Amino acid sequence: MTARAWGVLLVLCGALFLEGVDIAMLNVAVPAIVADLDIPTGSAHWVISAYVLGYAGFMLLGGRSADLFGRRRVFLVGLAVFVAFSGIGGLADAGWVLVAARFATGVAAGFMTPAGFSIVTTSFPEGPLRIRALTVYGAVGAGGFTLGMVAGGLLTSVGWRWVFFAPVVLGALLLAAGHALIRPDQPRDRTTTGFDVAGAVTVTGAMVTIVLGLVNLGEGHTVSGLLALAVAATLLSAFVAIERRSSAPLLRLGILQHGQLASVSAAGLLFMGAFFGFQLVVTLYLQDLRGWTPLESGLTFAIMGADMVLAPLLTPLLVRRAGNVAVMTAGFVSATAAFALLLRLDSDWAYVDFLPTLLLIAVAFALVYGPLTAAATAGLSDSEHGVAGGIVNTAFQFGAALGLSLVTIVLVGDGSGAATLDDYRRALVVPAVAALLAVAIGVALWRRERGAATV
Repeated sequence: MTARAWGVLLVLCGALFLEGVDIAMLNVAVPAIVADLDIPTGSAHWVISAYVLGYAGFMLLGGRSADLFGRRRVFLVGLAVFVAFSGIGGLADAGWVLVAARFATGVAAGFMTPAGFSIVTTSFPEGPLRIRALTVYGAVGAGGFTLGMVAGGLLTSVGWRWVFFAPVVLGALLLAAGHALIRPDQPRDRTTTGFDVAGAVTVTGAMVTIVLGLVNLGEGHTVSGLLALAVAATLLSAFVAIERRSSAPLLRLGILQHGQLASVSAAGLLFMGAFFGFQLVVTLYLQDLRGWTPLESGLTFAIMGADMVLAPLLTPLLVRRAGNVAVMTAGFVSATAAFALLLRLDSDWAYVDFLPTLLLIAVAFALVYGPLTAAATAGLSDSEHGVAGGIVNTAFQFGAALGLSLVTIVLVGDGSGAATLDDYRRALVVPAVAALLAVAIGVALWRRERGAATV
C-alpha cells in the first residue's frame, strides 16, 4: 500500500470514526444537555433519535448519489455539512434548534458514510489489499462506537457543548486532508444520467417512517408506532413498484438477490441492535441503579477499544485462512457469549465482573466489522458499491433503532416505577437473542459457501 493510499484510508477511517463517536458520545451527554436546555424528560431521546432518523432515512439515497454523482464529491460535501451542523448543535440555546441540527447532521452522515465506504472498496482491488483496507476501516469505525462513551464522559465533564465542538475540529482536519488526498472522480458514464426521483422520495419516506415507528413503540406509543409502520409498509410497496418500472432505478432490486448482501445486512442489523441494546441497558444500570457518574460509566467501556488493535493484526490472517463469512460468524459467536454472561447480572457488580463481556465484545467487533462489509460487496460491480454500502449501513442504523426500542420496552414494562435488577436482567435477554440469531444467519451463509465450493 502506497503512502497516498494509506493517507486516503486514514481520512476515510477518520470520517467513519467521527460518525461512530458522534452518536456514542451523546449517550453520556444527554442528561447534561436536557438539564441545561430545559428539554422535557419525555422528549430527551430526540437528541439521539433525530440523528438516527436522518441517517437511516437518507442512507440509500446517499449511497446511490455517490455512485451517480461522484464518490469524492458526495463524501466531501457530506463531511462539510456534518461539520457545519455539529457546530450549530454546539451553539444551540433551545431544544428544538439542537434536535433540528441533529437531524441535519444525520442526513449528512447518510451521504458521507456510504460514499466513504465505496471509496474504500473501489480504491483497493478485491483480494488481500481490500481485506486489509476494510479491516482497518472497520476497526476504526467500531472504535468510534466503543470509545465514544469514554470521549463523551470526558468532554461532558468539561462542558456538554464540547461533545459537538470536538467533532468540528476533527472534521475540519479530515475535510482539508480529503481535498488534498482523495483523487478526483472519474467522468460520469453518460449512459446513466437518469435519477429516480420518485424512488428516492418513497424509500426515504419509508426509512424515516420506520425509524419513527420504532421510536414511538420504544416510548410506549403503540397506536402511533403501528400506524407509522403501516405507512412505511405502504411506501415500501410503492417503492418496489416504482423500481420495477424505472429505467434508472435508485436501487436495482436484483442486487438483493445477488451474492450475500441481503443476508449479511440482516446479520449486521441483528449484531448492531444487540450492541446498542446492551450499551443502553448497562449504562442505565451503572448510572441509575449503581449511581456511577457519566465519566465512570464511559471509562467502563474503554477496554472495548482493543478491537482497534486486534482487527488489523488478527483479522486479515484469519480471513486468509477461513474466509470472510467464517470470521464474521466467529465474531457473532463471541458477541453471543458476551451477552449471555451478562444474564448473571447482580446488584453489586464491579468493573471486573463486566470485564469478560467487554473483552468478548472487542473481539466480536474485530472479527465482524471488516469481514462483514467485505462479504456484502463480494461479486458486485464497482458501480454498485455505493448503494451496497448504503444498504449495509442502513441495516446498522435500523438495528440500532430496533435494539434500543426493544430493550426500552422490556426494561420499562408498564412504566410503574424505577427499573429493578430483574428488569435489567430481562432486558439483557434481547441482545443475547439478537446475537444468537446473527450466528444462525452466519452459519447458514457459511454452509452455503462451503456447499458451493464443493460443487
